[in-house]
Amino acid sequence: MSMSLLYPAVLHAALLAGGADPALLQEPAAAQDAPVESYEARLERARALATAGDAAQREQALAIYAQMLQASPGNSDVLLARGRTLAWAGRHAEAEADLLAVTGAKPGYADAWSALGDMYLWSARPQQAAEAYGHWVELAPTSAPEPLIARGRAYRAAGRMAEARADFDAAGARGADPAQVASLNDSTMPLLAVPDALLADGYTWSLRAGVDRTEFSGGREGWNDANLTLRRKFARGSLGLEVLHADHFGRRDSAWALDGYVSLWARAYANVRYQHGPSSGILPRHSWRTELFQGVGSGWELSASIDHLRFSSDTEFYGVGVGRYVGNWYLRYKLQHVPGVSSGSWSHRVVARNYYRGNADDYFEVSGSSGRSSDLDRSGALVRNNNASLGVSWTHYFRPDWGFKVGVGASDDADGFDERQLSLSLYRRW
Repeated sequence: MSMSLLYPAVLHAALLAGGADPALLQEPAAAQDAPVESYEARLERARALATAGDAAQREQALAIYAQMLQASPGNSDVLLARGRTLAWAGRHAEAEADLLAVTGAKPGYADAWSALGDMYLWSARPQQAAEAYGHWVELAPTSAPEPLIARGRAYRAAGRMAEARADFDAAGARGADPAQVASLNDSTMPLLAVPDALLADGYTWSLRAGVDRTEFSGGREGWNDANLTLRRKFARGSLGLEVLHADHFGRRDSAWALDGYVSLWARAYANVRYQHGPSSGILPRHSWRTELFQGVGSGWELSASIDHLRFSSDTEFYGVGVGRYVGNWYLRYKLQHVPGVSSGSWSHRVVARNYYRGNADDYFEVSGSSGRSSDLDRSGALVRNNNASLGVSWTHYFRPDWGFKVGVGASDDADGFDERQLSLSLYRRW
């Protein structure tokens, strides 16, 4: 045996004789490879990064998805995960490409249709979102309310309120929380009775020009009225500048007014108006009004108002009202009182409005009113008068930025004369 082989053996024996730990005398183990991360663990790690809410971690997740797709091109689960992450990052075109690749390869993949619908809704394409959610509705279990709620929200965003309510009601039948269903249905109702004045519809300015013609029985001379309103919208309301012109009994007067709407607190808003006219004439010298609206319960709206008119003397009107939204209908009753002789004057007004296209722009309206007033004649005797009126109008936007309103009305015993009225207004917004 050579010395080169004998020396290690002798050294080993000597160390053992000296009490050395045998474990220290073992040869180093061969280097072991690090554990390989499984596909499922890697996908879960990427999902955790993507949903952490941090942009940097989201980019790390996208890098992992890219590596996984290099190893497994066309993997539907990874494409779906990356598509969702891209949608959360606002990279909608890239997200759409990934998600369409999944739905094209696997049209029965319900989660992919859900993600595609989300992406379309977030990128302001509600019609396409509703179509994608429709596939989810077809594929999901018939007991699941979530797909119907998602599609209902897309219909609502597209202005298709009737379809939205149908989906929300169907979700309720599948066991969705009744309070959530009621809230969703309330959200599909036209928000206000004055949509052009307060709704945030994407337009900053609006212009309205209107003319009215009133004819009387008994050969009484007719009236002509005209108005022009320029309105500026703000985050919490709007302010309109109005110019009014009246031609009554051969006398002509003009006035200007400021008319504002402001959102106050939850489901509440107010209308405040001031008008300045001539020192004497057929229009009041000054007038102002304020009305407060408050939504309550499911689809109900209460209001209270004060109107003040200044001619040669002051006149004030006090009113209370109640409104109700039912489907595409808005119904309202208002009671108004003017203090005066005896019990003063009382009027009742009812309005029924149908938003026939499910949006806040297009509607038919029927209104009716009746009133009773008390006054003293020249001899001091108490005189009571009664009158009634009926009106019908149609408001329609034939283009997103152009619309009109046409109305007809009739009343009896208005100062002893019967009236017939025709009105026409043109709307422009930008």
